[in-house]
Amino acid sequence: MKPKFKQKTLDHQFRALRWRLLLSYLLVMMAIRLISNVLIYQLFAHGLYEQLDQRLINLAQSAAHSLIDIKNNPKAVDNPAYRKLDQDGDLDIAWQNLRQPQQSVEWFGDRQEPLAHSGNLKPTWPFIVGFQTVDDGEIRILTIMAYHDPQERRHLEGYVRVSESTQSVEAVLNRLRLKSMFGGMIALGLISVGGMWLTRQSLKPIEQSFRQLKQFTADASHELRSPLTAIKTSVTLLKSHPERFQSEDIPKLDIILSATDQMSHLVEDLLLLARMDGKREMTRQGWQKIPLIELLEDVVEFSEPNAEGKNISLKLFCLTDAIIKGDSHQLLRLFSNLVENALQYTPIGGNVTVSLKQDDQSALVMVEDTGIGIAEKNLPHVFDRLWREDTARTYRPHGSGLGLAICQAIAQHHEGDITVKSQVGVGSCFQVRLPLVS
Repeated sequence: MKPKFKQKTLDHQFRALRWRLLLSYLLVMMAIRLISNVLIYQLFAHGLYEQLDQRLINLAQSAAHSLIDIKNNPKAVDNPAYRKLDQDGDLDIAWQNLRQPQQSVEWFGDRQEPLAHSGNLKPTWPFIVGFQTVDDGEIRILTIMAYHDPQERRHLEGYVRVSESTQSVEAVLNRLRLKSMFGGMIALGLISVGGMWLTRQSLKPIEQSFRQLKQFTADASHELRSPLTAIKTSVTLLKSHPERFQSEDIPKLDIILSATDQMSHLVEDLLLLARMDGKREMTRQGWQKIPLIELLEDVVEFSEPNAEGKNISLKLFCLTDAIIKGDSHQLLRLFSNLVENALQYTPIGGNVTVSLKQDDQSALVMVEDTGIGIAEKNLPHVFDRLWREDTARTYRPHGSGLGLAICQAIAQHHEGDITVKSQVGVGSCFQVRLPLVS
């Protein structure tokens, strides 16, 4: 049954990873598309309004040539379209041929008095020379000054004001927005399908390597147990007959035995982690209700000789009678590891405190010490497998770096979590949160 559950766990982990990668890919791609759409829309809108302004400029310049005639006879606005060539650098086309249905033209005297009007728009807005937009952007207006000699700019004859509705421009922009939204929905679908395929393809080699690595860890740990046990048994047997060796060879046997014990502990820890990885999706059959007070009392009682040997004060404070459900052997390993670490990294004469309290539907167990502490930059790595801080290597040279990883695996297996707060030179506090029995 173990391979089946392990396979199920791996599938669940990689399925979650695929979805996270796909979501990240979609967010990035949609952000890029949104930004590009906004830029394209702004450039397109700017181009359309530039064309509108150019139409108004051409119309105003052409209408300015009729100002003198209209000042003499306001009814001249109804005269047939005619414009002679005057070589003044602007369009030599009659304003009647330039004006479109959505445009209007007004002529004013030099004192801004109205002279004539042509078109459907009859603006009543403030008289301002230059461009302006009114009625919430619905009307674009241009007012220019007309001179008797446009090139010399002498003798102001009056003003010409032209206006145009922006409805045609906004209609084009509305169609662009609708088509952009429709295209965005199609693009989202295509990006989703393509993202799912790319994510699946990119994770295949990683998934295969991860499976092989986990299988290798489990198999290697299992296979190494027998030769290590044989080595340890052989060395122990040799040490029982010291007369067969020279006295200077006995320390060498002790070194071999110590190294074998260290390797055996490392193999057992790796095998435990491999089994925990394979059991996370298993039903919690065989779990029992466990009074945390009794469990923590056993942990403290077991660790007291070590604390007394280092002259460290080890205290237990239980503020609640919390009952949880789980595997007593695993939980004993969890809290024993935390207390052992606290004692190991606390200098002589320090304090280690184990406390239990209740928060909502969870039991909180805190193991606090006055030890060397952990640098803030290293806090995210303390639960990584085989990772050890440099100062930890000094205090505990024979550690494997798997103790806290095992603690995290056991806590997660019991639907809980473990966190740490620490300050260099002040101490550390590990907090384990476990669900109470409902």
